[in-house]
Amino acid sequence: MANLTIRIPRSGVHPLLTEVTLLLVLFAAYKWGRTLVETGVAQAMANASGLWDLERTLRLPNEQTLQNLVLHWEHTALLSNLYYVGVHFPGTAALLVWLWIRHRDHYKRIRTELVLLTAAGMAVHVLFPLAPPRLAGLGMTDTMLTVGPSAYPAAADGIANQYAAMPSLHVGWALLVSLAVLRVSSSRWRWLVAAHAPVTLFVVVVTANHYWLDALVAAALLTAAMLTTTLIQARRPARATDPYTLAA
Repeated sequence: MANLTIRIPRSGVHPLLTEVTLLLVLFAAYKWGRTLVETGVAQAMANASGLWDLERTLRLPNEQTLQNLVLHWEHTALLSNLYYVGVHFPGTAALLVWLWIRHRDHYKRIRTELVLLTAAGMAVHVLFPLAPPRLAGLGMTDTMLTVGPSAYPAAADGIANQYAAMPSLHVGWALLVSLAVLRVSSSRWRWLVAAHAPVTLFVVVVTANHYWLDALVAAALLTAAMLTTTLIQARRPARATDPYTLAA
C-alpha cells in the first residue's frame, strides 16, 4: 500500500487553540498563586526590611532617592503608573501574537521561556513573600494610591498579589520581550522595542512597586529559563518530518 501523507496546515485552528489554552492555564495559575501568599503579610514586611538592608550593604542605588528626584518632574508619576498598568500584559501578549503570525519557528522556544520564567517567579513568590517599597514603611510614595491609576485595588481584588514583589515579573517579562525581538527581528525598529526593558525597570522603581534586587532576580530566572529551554531542545531528537505532517 502506497504511503499516504496528510498535511495539516500550519495555520490550522488546532495548534492555535492549544497555545491559547496553555496561556490561559498559565494566567489562571498566576492568579491562583497569589492566594497562597496573601496571608503572609508579617513575613513579607520582615523580608522587605532585610532586603532593604542588604541592598544598602551591597551599595545599590537608593530607590527612595531616585523616586524623590524624578517625581519633581510634572506628570512623571502618572505616566509611570500608566506604563506599569497598561503595558505589562498587553506587551507580552503582543509579542506572542507577533511571533505566532510572523516568526512561527521562534514561537515555541520563546513561549517555553515565558512559561518557565513565570513558573519560577511564582515559586519564589510563595517561598519569599515580599512587601513592595510602597507598602514596606520605607518612606516611599505610593504613586498608584496618590496619583493613579492603580493595578492594585484596595481590597486586593484582581490578579495582582501585593506581597509578591520578588521577583519582578514586570521586569522579567519586559526583558524577555526585548531580548526576543532583538533575537528574531532584523528591523531597525527592534531597538525601540528593546527599550521596553530599561523603561520598565525605571517604572517599577519610580512607582515604588519593586526593589533593584527584584529585577536582578528576575533577570537571573530568565537566564535560567533560557538555558533550560536550550537544553530541552538539544535533548529532543530532530524530526524527519514536519511536526504538522502525519504519515500513514
